[in-house]
Amino acid sequence: MKLITDNRRARFDYHILESIEAGIVLTGDEVKSLRAGNANLSDAYATAHNNNIQLLNCYIGPYSHAFIKDDSARRSRRLLLHKAEINKITGAISRKGLTVIPLKLYFSGRGYVKVELGLAQHKKNVDKREAIKERDIARETRRALKNDRD
Repeated sequence: MKLITDNRRARFDYHILESIEAGIVLTGDEVKSLRAGNANLSDAYATAHNNNIQLLNCYIGPYSHAFIKDDSARRSRRLLLHKAEINKITGAISRKGLTVIPLKLYFSGRGYVKVELGLAQHKKNVDKREAIKERDIARETRRALKNDRD
């Protein structure tokens, strides 16, 4: 597995309840651009549309050596999932009010581009402050232990 990009902000803003691996429909130029690492998942999300799951607002930059230059960097892209997974995601979106966000974009062992989706619930500001506080405490303890060893 070769990681292309990671949505680090998603784990800070959301409680990830479950993760699902999905394929993604891309053009050849987009795959070459991903191999160059030209992608960003911030502000991206997935929605259900016509019995399909669409990935919206995912930035895949244009490939520099492409023959056709077009502005489709943030177009919606269809995700490849089994019918049971699609039904599960659409049910979670409609009944529980969850959000589907991409967590990682990576190449699988066989060279296919995969997206790790997360069924997520938005965090409150209090939860975010607690996460920051815990992270600061852990950093200070690591620093103190490192200074004690030296």
